[in-house]
Amino acid sequence: MRLQNKVAIVTGAGSGFGEGIAKRFAEEGAKVIVADISREGGDRVVSDIVAAGGSAHFVAANVALGEDVAALLQTTLATYGKLDIVVNNAGTTHRNKPLLEITEAEFDKVFAVNVKSIFLTAQHIVPYFRTQGGGVFVNIASTAAIRPRPGLVWYNATKGAVITASKAMAAELGPDNIRVNCVNPVIGATGLVSEFMGMPDTPENRVKFLAGIPLGRFSTPSDIANAALYLASDEAAFVTGASLEVDGGRCV
Repeated sequence: MRLQNKVAIVTGAGSGFGEGIAKRFAEEGAKVIVADISREGGDRVVSDIVAAGGSAHFVAANVALGEDVAALLQTTLATYGKLDIVVNNAGTTHRNKPLLEITEAEFDKVFAVNVKSIFLTAQHIVPYFRTQGGGVFVNIASTAAIRPRPGLVWYNATKGAVITASKAMAAELGPDNIRVNCVNPVIGATGLVSEFMGMPDTPENRVKFLAGIPLGRFSTPSDIANAALYLASDEAAFVTGASLEVDGGRCV
């Protein structure tokens, strides 16, 4: 098992990509903290993991709040005694629409969830990783940061910030044996798909988006989970500062 004896926090793990990552990590032997703002989703994922023979524990957390992130670390240590991996997956978007139609509240929310969360996990968890002698961050960014398109301007900007911050973190934290990498999904059939599309999620509307993906399909939780698994595992022990597109060729 590739994550045997590892403890991982996965944020936004109550659905979508985060759920896929949490379940994949548990399959590979990790003890998983399922962190999510939704207790219903988080409890369901924990139940699924435990039923499959894995180990998981739900923690309710809003990753845009410092006190919640601090509590997330403390609960992890109280539950499993250590922490090895953090997957910053929790994210949100504003609806796909012209940039001048985005409200200040929408702007603030998308930056708080997508960018401030990276700041907060670094603030609270880097000191712990330093005392432990190392650790791993896997930050879920987006192809929107690499090939931004109209309609998602401020969402694109948040994911660009995630990639830049991750690379800078990798450079600064390398001497502490702390690795930091990104996974960049293309659009996937998650709960936010209609927001990303800016229109109803219908087969006809999907065709417009699939036309830009050479492999001809959306990303799946399994696709993203497998990439995150590699970057979190010891197989990637010499990989830091990487930004891995998992996009069916979207960014080519």
